[in-house]
Amino acid sequence: MAAAALVPPFILVTTAAFLAAAAAPLFSCGPSSPESAQGYAFCDATLPPARRAADLVSRLTVAEKVAQLGDVAPGVPRLGVPAYKWWNEALHGLATSGKGLHFDAVGGVRAATSFPQVLLTAAAFDDGLWLRIGQAIGREARALFNVGQAEGLTMWSPNVNIFRDPRWGRGQETPGEDPAVASRYAVAFVRGLQGNNTSSGILQTSACCKHATAYDLEDWNGVARYSFAPRVTAQDLEDTFNPPFRSCVADGGATCVMCAYTAVNGVPSCADAGLLTDTARGDWGLDGYVASDCDAVAIMRDAQRYAASPEDAVAVSLKAGLDIDCGPYVQQHATAAMQQGKLAEADVDRALTNLFAVRMRLGHFDGDPRSNTYGALGAADICTPEHRALALEAAQDGIVLLKNDANLLPLDRSAVGAAAAIGPNADDGRALIANYFGPPCESVTPLKGLQSYVPNVRFLAGCASAACDAATNQAAAVALAGSADYVFLFMGLSQQQESEGKDRTSLLLPGNQQSLITAVADAAKRPVILVLLSGGPVDVTFAQTNPKIGAILWAGYPGQAGGLAIASVLFGDHNPGGRLPVTWYPEEFTKIPMTDLRMRADPATGYPGRSYRFYNGNTVYKFGYGLSYSTFSRRLVAGANTLAMSASVLAGLRETMTEEDGESYYHVDAIGADSCEQLRFPAAVEVQNHGPMDGKHSVLMFLRWPNATAGRPARQLIGFRSQHLKAGEKASFRFDVSPCEHFSRVREDGKKVIDRGSHFLMVDDHEMEIRFEA
Repeated sequence: MAAAALVPPFILVTTAAFLAAAAAPLFSCGPSSPESAQGYAFCDATLPPARRAADLVSRLTVAEKVAQLGDVAPGVPRLGVPAYKWWNEALHGLATSGKGLHFDAVGGVRAATSFPQVLLTAAAFDDGLWLRIGQAIGREARALFNVGQAEGLTMWSPNVNIFRDPRWGRGQETPGEDPAVASRYAVAFVRGLQGNNTSSGILQTSACCKHATAYDLEDWNGVARYSFAPRVTAQDLEDTFNPPFRSCVADGGATCVMCAYTAVNGVPSCADAGLLTDTARGDWGLDGYVASDCDAVAIMRDAQRYAASPEDAVAVSLKAGLDIDCGPYVQQHATAAMQQGKLAEADVDRALTNLFAVRMRLGHFDGDPRSNTYGALGAADICTPEHRALALEAAQDGIVLLKNDANLLPLDRSAVGAAAAIGPNADDGRALIANYFGPPCESVTPLKGLQSYVPNVRFLAGCASAACDAATNQAAAVALAGSADYVFLFMGLSQQQESEGKDRTSLLLPGNQQSLITAVADAAKRPVILVLLSGGPVDVTFAQTNPKIGAILWAGYPGQAGGLAIASVLFGDHNPGGRLPVTWYPEEFTKIPMTDLRMRADPATGYPGRSYRFYNGNTVYKFGYGLSYSTFSRRLVAGANTLAMSASVLAGLRETMTEEDGESYYHVDAIGADSCEQLRFPAAVEVQNHGPMDGKHSVLMFLRWPNATAGRPARQLIGFRSQHLKAGEKASFRFDVSPCEHFSRVREDGKKVIDRGSHFLMVDDHEMEIRFEA
């Protein structure tokens, strides 16, 4: 199927005016331009970006300034400033969800590489892979800009919110439930997307980490994201919701943070100076701009009733540290806010300086961008063989083998004479590309992937869609299953059940899927193979315990090469090594309100907590679970049973130690950065692939405390490594352990402390005790 047929027709529509102007990117300060001839400082590339931006802002009229405060910013012809569109999306490939990226059905660039949805990519537990995906997407964005089909290079990606509740419709966009994984993903993806060319100082693109903070609800039980005002403890903010954003900015160098709709503890995130100014700019060191989620300023007055008037909403957000509004609301009301004395021109100048400084760093005011570091990139750098191969690799590395009774998989392709492919996700290209997508370079559905291995494949959808809520063609599916040598069921979810604006109410497979699967399995000659395409987890206990269902794979939303990736796993050309980045809960978990953001369990009320770190209930599959066709052994072989400390570190620790309620601990802030660095030590894990197949393997290292009281997690992931090992090969995986980061816990007041005494490094069931004390 052609790429254009896989997506709604509107995606490939562009205006005639845009196509006429799409020969070259827009820019300012060319060598013969009036602005360069005038000697304006904003055209001087030798000056710091912030100084150049301040010069430009100083030359704007008030009306021109206000016009720049929305995501669609007009040009300023008298100064040679081109128009700009800030809203562009690059979640798992260039997307048309924003306003600035365009794909040309006539003669220009028609498609871009569509990588797997983020949650599946996260299952690879490989930040080297995440970096390469970011680099590929960044290169394609810059290439699209160079050929005149992108009106902006500010990418409002990645989404690094924590996948707190399995019903959340946008959990699929995130790296999962663990703050350490989300943090590592944020750093790798942002560095890749923005480019790492330090010699020129020019950004490949600008990345934006969203949505700060504690945003993880769309529309549940009458509660909508626009008016949701959750209570969130300082403890949960510090050790769960905020770490990915901190890492995104402080370690990844992200040049944007997007504030969420959420009114945490009654204060809208886009009006929270403590979050935007004190924390993002102050503590995390943001060198860039703050964007609002779309219409977040408007809803402060409308849905949230936080501001009394439009002018109040605009004023409180800009004064809090917001720089740009996704939408026209600030552009419409900022002038009146200034006239009423609620907003100062200096507040607007600060915001615009932050905005234009990023555009300076993107090279938009250095003359023709096709002459800079990234100027050679063009149409030939989009949908390259290397990027297509990377999309396949990412899907293969993320696929998780959940069940494999009697080693049913991998299959011998020569032994499969006739196969049946049943299910609504078997031949639906939309099931590959999830949300925030653009037209893909190619589309290999599971059916097409299966047909590339088995010539004789008969297909029946069984249901009209993943909703499976109309009459199913169960009788025909049963008959087909009974006549085939092997039966493959491609079931799961779609954007009809989980998406932006839509949360689930059940964790079970939709509609009649379960009954269809069971009937087909009962009719088949041998145990069937169930492949689940979904973002969020599903309760498939019925399949887990049914001996007629021999194997289960989770393939997420696997991107343009998803069908080939699935087939390569089924037939053993790829050894599965993915691990679940989220806990799979049973249906009974839906009794817990989505609106309760507490991470920690409350035994007094029966509240079970959330995520593997705190949840104390039953699971369908645990965080980090995943099978392989090979047997791997893992063993901690090196660490430091007692940490070696210098005299100065010892003295400092003794000064920071506190004894309270029978417990002794050290304050991390008081230990200081230098001492924390000295406390680092290496740990090694010996891994062996006992065969029979070569394969990529991920090792997850956790920390356990002697007890899980006082809000301590049951365990906490502190590191992961991934490496390809041949059958029989042995390797040592090295982990860098930082006690200040990895041994610390967060108290109820949000302060980090390290308990005096024993801590346990964990890899599987193997533990190593480390004592921390002065």
